Amino acid sequence: MPIVVARTKVKGKNFEISVDFDEAMKVKQGTGDITRALNSNTIYTDVKKGNAAPNSELSVAFGTTELYGIAMQIIKSGEVQKPQEARDAEREMRVKRLIDLVVRNAVDQHGRPYTFDRIQKGMHEIHYNVDNRPAEQQLGEFLEKLKTILPIKVETKHIRLTIPARFSGQVYGLLKDHKESEEWLANGDLQVVMNLPAGMQLDFYDKLNSVTHGAIVSEEIK
Repeated sequence: MPIVVARTKVKGKNFEISVDFDEAMKVKQGTGDITRALNSNTIYTDVKKGNAAPNSELSVAFGTTELYGIAMQIIKSGEVQKPQEARDAEREMRVKRLIDLVVRNAVDQHGRPYTFDRIQKGMHEIHYNVDNRPAEQQLGEFLEKLKTILPIKVETKHIRLTIPARFSGQVYGLLKDHKESEEWLANGDLQVVMNLPAGMQLDFYDKLNSVTHGAIVSEEIK
């Protein structure tokens, strides 16, 4: 039961509370007990410094000075800090995902695939720092840096997708990492040209179809 900080900003002012991470996440999802989630009976402007928020500021920001009501608002509308072990585990998953993407998509100058261990070693050699973005968004940058130490190439496919207007907003975020061009058609549909690593196609289509129920028209561009 790690103790972390939950925080939010209201009308330009910061408000924080000390909470039990597990119970706070349950509260955020609508199933927890706010009295069990709170680790102290104070609303702070800065938990680390122990600066308590004045009632006047609480009243202006939340319309009340009642402890549990404010704590509920902070947890539900704000950010619940993740404990270090959870952040480390998530980063390790992104590292493994990024290396796996390279192993699935890249080959050497003779067309032979690389092993997981070789790409992992390469990551250390180039001192690549995996950040908080999804692994798919870091793949291109990682490959460019790997090319400075390894003869590496990726087979990609050009695909033209026509996305019905009713789904365009929902899937737009899935397209941005590998989108080469886009055109909005007269009927409101979105047509995009993708340059997609071959090994990512199945996952990519699975994600699209889960949203569009197979309504997207795709065509490989030779």
